[in-house]
Amino acid sequence: MHNLAELAQKFDTAGQKYCSKYNIKRDDDWVIMKLQEEVGELFQAWLMHTGRGRDKGQTPDELKQMLAAETADILGMIMIFAATQNIDLNHYIEKKWRFKVDD
Repeated sequence: MHNLAELAQKFDTAGQKYCSKYNIKRDDDWVIMKLQEEVGELFQAWLMHTGRGRDKGQTPDELKQMLAAETADILGMIMIFAATQNIDLNHYIEKKWRFKVDD
């Protein structure tokens, strides 16, 4: 399994810059609420992409890009959440998804 530490650090740095720019106190509550917000935005993008929500005049390609961007946001917030909770994602991904036979 690839080590996620470098990617997690990049997300953390970007997240810190975002919070600093907008004067946001990044505590555990903010992180989990931001993750929930991003899941909601992915759901909205999915509804638009699948024709079950207003497309706001966007083309199918733009809707697909929105879906991809929201998916990336969730990945970033998941990684930030894991880091703030001292969760070893490498370990738990391998264990939960049974990537290793001996787990």
